[in-house]
Amino acid sequence: MDNRAGEMETFIKVVEHGSFSMAGRDLHMSPSAVSKLVTRIEDRLETRLLVRSTRKLQLTPEGELYLHRARTILDQIDETDRLVAGGGQVAPRGKLSINASIAFSEIFIVPFLPEFMQQYPDIELDLTQTDGIIDLLEERSDVAIRSGGLPDSSLMARKLLETKRMIVASPTYLAEHGTPQTPMDLVDHNCLRFNFIKGRNFWPFTDPETGRSFDQIIKGEFLGNSGPLVKAICIAGVGIARIGEFHIKDAINRGELVEILPDWTRSDIETVHAVWAGHEHLATRIRAFIDFLAHKVASTR
Repeated sequence: MDNRAGEMETFIKVVEHGSFSMAGRDLHMSPSAVSKLVTRIEDRLETRLLVRSTRKLQLTPEGELYLHRARTILDQIDETDRLVAGGGQVAPRGKLSINASIAFSEIFIVPFLPEFMQQYPDIELDLTQTDGIIDLLEERSDVAIRSGGLPDSSLMARKLLETKRMIVASPTYLAEHGTPQTPMDLVDHNCLRFNFIKGRNFWPFTDPETGRSFDQIIKGEFLGNSGPLVKAICIAGVGIARIGEFHIKDAINRGELVEILPDWTRSDIETVHAVWAGHEHLATRIRAFIDFLAHKVASTR
């Protein structure tokens, strides 16, 4: 009989364990049987899914696609079983991998995690905080929370909020170095940058008189890998930063940071999305988290 679901489960175990022997131990199969099964899948598809070496197994692009779709299909099978057994009702369950930018996570996710986990006790939540750009399939993430554009058309997204980017500095820094009156004045200041945005040595501005948009070259002596880090360095008086309003409004209210050049940044808006790999069926655990998060973000704005 054609047991493609079993083949998919075996393939997933091989990827998760990184070896045929460990996958075989988990599945109570011999390593050779596991290896032959993966080869059978590749022969049927007429493409290589795994690159085998003496040290590790590496997914090919086709293997990444097969892995993603296999997980989706097995989720559907499991959900169908539970839906029928539950008389048409199914509770979200299973492992949910979330990758979120650090500042967003600290403000909109972490404070509400106890409520979410109490509401969905059968979901195993795996949360990673990073501000770097990630590949959903490579990182094995179900959902990523990111700001900015969505260049990958294969991804699906739900807008969570729009945030203004603000140019800010501490009162101490401004007292010592002066306050820039135009974006061109930034060339004489220490501008704090993010090291995960390749080549981002400029900030966008719009002339309040002419409406002309342009990029101002900036330079500085510090690069950081997260919003909270750059914010802390800015508060310490090291330099000027460009940071999302939702992340720094409390620091502004406390007088730790001061907005500068506000007339030049009115159009500097970034959208924050929940992003997931596109497919027709969205697992209930993913939908539950996205709906929960969207509600919490909307209620705190």
